[in-house]
Amino acid sequence: MRKILIAAVSAILAPVLMNAQAQINTKMAKIEDFTEKVTEVVLTGNMFFDQVFKDEVSNRWRISPFEFCTLDEFENMKDDENHYFLMVVKGQFRKEVRPGLTMLSVVKGGKGADKGIGSMLDVVTVPIMSTEDPTGREFVFLPALLDILQDHILKSMESDVMAYSGLSSHNTEIILAENRNIIFAKEDLSEGLTPEIMQEYKDHGIIVTDTDTADSIMAENTPNAVVSFTVYPSDKARGSYCYKMLIDARTHELYYFRRHRITKNSGPGFLEEDMDRITAR
Repeated sequence: MRKILIAAVSAILAPVLMNAQAQINTKMAKIEDFTEKVTEVVLTGNMFFDQVFKDEVSNRWRISPFEFCTLDEFENMKDDENHYFLMVVKGQFRKEVRPGLTMLSVVKGGKGADKGIGSMLDVVTVPIMSTEDPTGREFVFLPALLDILQDHILKSMESDVMAYSGLSSHNTEIILAENRNIIFAKEDLSEGLTPEIMQEYKDHGIIVTDTDTADSIMAENTPNAVVSFTVYPSDKARGSYCYKMLIDARTHELYYFRRHRITKNSGPGFLEEDMDRITAR
């Protein structure tokens, strides 16, 4: 009788215990301590970039205590789960012969980190520039990208959907930009988006301008304006990816985040299918 009772109790508790284990192992649960732990901001060793990076982080990082560290110090701390790391990394996709993009990434320390950054828990990552030939736009958009990372981390602490889907989960927010002008830098448009095609979208608050004007709108925190930003390898090699973003110039909200593989028929930049999604607001 006692064995039967134990078996019955075990059968009842098993689903509960399994559910509890599942909750513990979710990404949301793994990063629930983010705001309480120190974020180590890893400097690159490039004096010019690091100075700008330090200034922007000091001015904008607000969701956790932080301190700056070198790459050598990162190597000594990376297996410590009491630390998160904000760092600049090079990304290489499977069909690329060399890293084409540089990313701004937040990862969590822990066991297995000695196998490389790819084995660490990726909290959130956003592309920032071409590895081989940066355009300089990364400095204009760096403040916004830091705010986007922080906003996503806070949302990921409350939702596993946000945590696992990454920045693409913000695509549904394009509807919130309905009363704003969307400013596209001409160089952010693919070759297939001719002036004739873009004319069709003008009634949807779409404005195409030169890159300097678009960047000035972002830098000056212009209200009611959403600005385009694309990141792709300078060689535009097939098999690489192009990332496309729409960011509110004043609030730094991310309204659109999508990528596509660069092919013979789909070069870098926003595609017509992107424009159809954006104007369907």
